[in-house]
Amino acid sequence: MSPMAYLADAGDPAQLLPAREQMAFTLGFHIILVPFGVAFTFLMLVANYRGLRRHDDTALLLAERWSRVAAVLFAVGAVSGTVLSFELGLLWPGLMGRYGAAYGLPFGVEGIFFFIEAIFVAIYIYGWRRLSPWAHFWSGVPVTLAGLGGTLSVVAANGWMNQPAGITVDSSGTVVNVDPVRVFFNGAFWYEAIHMFLAAYVVAGFVVAGVYAAGMLRGRRDTYHRLGLLIPFVTAAIAMPLQIFVGDVAAREVFHREPSKFAAIEALPQTSTHVPETLGGVLVNGQVKYGIPIPDGASLLSGFSPNTRISGLDAIPLNVRPSTHLVNIVHWSFDIMVGISFMLLALAVWFAIVWWRHRDLPRSRWFFRATAVSGVLAVVCLEAGWVVTEVGRQPWTVRGLLLTRDAVTTSGNVWAFFTGALIIYVAVGAGAVFVLRIMRRHWSTPVPYGPQL
Repeated sequence: MSPMAYLADAGDPAQLLPAREQMAFTLGFHIILVPFGVAFTFLMLVANYRGLRRHDDTALLLAERWSRVAAVLFAVGAVSGTVLSFELGLLWPGLMGRYGAAYGLPFGVEGIFFFIEAIFVAIYIYGWRRLSPWAHFWSGVPVTLAGLGGTLSVVAANGWMNQPAGITVDSSGTVVNVDPVRVFFNGAFWYEAIHMFLAAYVVAGFVVAGVYAAGMLRGRRDTYHRLGLLIPFVTAAIAMPLQIFVGDVAAREVFHREPSKFAAIEALPQTSTHVPETLGGVLVNGQVKYGIPIPDGASLLSGFSPNTRISGLDAIPLNVRPSTHLVNIVHWSFDIMVGISFMLLALAVWFAIVWWRHRDLPRSRWFFRATAVSGVLAVVCLEAGWVVTEVGRQPWTVRGLLLTRDAVTTSGNVWAFFTGALIIYVAVGAGAVFVLRIMRRHWSTPVPYGPQL
């Protein structure tokens, strides 16, 4: 059986698989850029603030260079985000036609934040050596705030798909009234929003720290690389335990509010109590095989009691029950996300212990090796989390209201559209790497504010 045949279910519309694959690819690409709009710009401002308060030329140099990288990534995100907005209308007319009055509201808010971010990115980038130091610093604050606002708006749209609210539907299924506040602040908004906010700081922090850790492995132990590692690493290390706590709260909310998704996360075929937490394993013919069960683990984590009853896949009506391969994807994605999270937490604890004892970075090359790969692991963790969120909702596009097969387009050749989008993304990604490499060869070395500082 081919991989594509494995992903498709019998009776699916012909366009469903390519539409889902394209959406998964483009969203998977775009979401990597989100932490850099939210958290990387914050790291840039931290370096800028340190430079101004402590008259630290190295910190100012970091801030200026990071601002250039942020500008390139913002441009790439603008392109990939635009493609995504077109995809919503072209690939999913059933969603936008039926629920666009509600679903489109968060995206309208996101558009406002995007324009604010674009304006202040330009002011901040061109403000070096043109504005007074503190005026320039404050011009960067709206960049971070607008990036956060735009991200939370998109999370609100995603949360609405998981837990729709704020709409009144008549007997024909037509939306006749919309409550914008309830649409935006739906039942899933708060825990999804905080989870994504912290994820942005974890990813940006470890990715940036990993770059400077790689440099330190090559013998570049100067103040520039040390500070370039410390600022993002400390940020990520602070966010990591908070993220695990919020993730635990979010999983419990999913248990209460989205039982079908939770059943897929646990790969639980039968409703029962004393449910073990199964690490790994695959669901085969209604049984989980090759996993490592932790007795009563899932019941204890869900309801703090081994007697907690968890709904299994058997509680889901057969016509909307997720297929076995989707359950396995969700289950493994959740395990990968949790496993990487605890690995990153261990790295943060390692750093914290050494810093508490010696007020210095760990000197072990293994620490720098681990930090160098932590960024990649953080990105994988981010992607796995979004797979849980998106695939875990299937076969629904809007849970309980609209099936994915009823939302997809029925015309055109989506595979050709997918190919075109793939070419665009590869070209944009390669162009961004090329531009960043050129910028690196021509880094400026003067203090960004010159004699004004």
